[in-house]
Amino acid sequence: MSRKPYEIAAYYFPQWHADPQNELKFGEGWSEWIGLRQAKKRFPGHEQPKTPLWGELDEADPLVSEIQINAAADHGITCFIYDWYWDLGSSQLGPFLHRALEEGYLQAPNKDRLDFALMWANHNPINRERFEAMADYIVEHYFSYEHYWKVEGGLYFSIYEMHTLVQGLGGVTATRDALQSFRDKAKAAGYGELHINAVEWGLQDTHKAILGEDSNVFIQLVGIDSVTSYVWFHNEVPQGFPEMSYDEGAVIANRLWTAFTDQFIVPYYPNVTMGWDPSPRTDQANDYIQGDYPNTSIYVGNTPSAFQRSLEQVKEYLDLQQLEKPKIVTLYAWNEWTEGGYLEPDTIHGYGYLEAIKAVFG
Repeated sequence: MSRKPYEIAAYYFPQWHADPQNELKFGEGWSEWIGLRQAKKRFPGHEQPKTPLWGELDEADPLVSEIQINAAADHGITCFIYDWYWDLGSSQLGPFLHRALEEGYLQAPNKDRLDFALMWANHNPINRERFEAMADYIVEHYFSYEHYWKVEGGLYFSIYEMHTLVQGLGGVTATRDALQSFRDKAKAAGYGELHINAVEWGLQDTHKAILGEDSNVFIQLVGIDSVTSYVWFHNEVPQGFPEMSYDEGAVIANRLWTAFTDQFIVPYYPNVTMGWDPSPRTDQANDYIQGDYPNTSIYVGNTPSAFQRSLEQVKEYLDLQQLEKPKIVTLYAWNEWTEGGYLEPDTIHGYGYLEAIKAVFG
């Protein structure tokens, strides 16, 4: 069982530092701060561009990580789940956007205040050889840290797109074997069991042709230990464009917490989303027309007080539903600034979103 009354795990998007692969594509020193800075208002009252209260910090600097860790821990967050990338189809096998974790967080003098874990953002399929290389890298570089997050005794490792994993490995049975190999590597290195988490985004009915007709059969076969969500917008039909009410999104999410708990045979950890606005990732010279991502509806009314109401609801849900399970909630997100989901302070709301977490969870 968890050692804390509640585990508040915030997703961390690590594209706010220079990365060699990004520099090859966009130029020296590029980070997503540039896109955020250039964002435009798309309708009256639209809160763009977002401006971080701390400025455009380099998250690969351990002193920056120290600031982030203190702010998160002081306001009730217990874990950063790093969006972690491996082998984006390039000729160079290895991690991507990892400097924020390896050079920033893991070198910070106060890193023991906050656990960390990985959510593998596997947007591209990889074969078994590349999967094994990834597993070796993770075991060697991360699992030795005492504050790597454990859920029910297992090292938490989340997978964003289960369907993409199965496609790359060549089927459900091959996926089972690869995940078992990963578990064996962790155990052989002396780090104990893995806790394999699946983001339900990759288990949806649209992937039945890849995963099989019954998601629970798939879960049992490959050995998934829990399920969670990444962001509310994955499960919502937009109720308007370009604006969508945050409160309406919260109602849908609240229903889905129970629906997913009933649907899956393993524990479901609910998600609370702070906001959604990917308009900075569109071409700012073009009109904002509804279409595929990032031309989506945008949450409005996602104030700190509205966010706090959803946190209060998820706390009530956890208290009622998770009686014999760890009380875990994932938050979208610590710093998805260019998707409108961030807990870091901005120049409009200050520390309001962090203070909402503290007010609810202490």
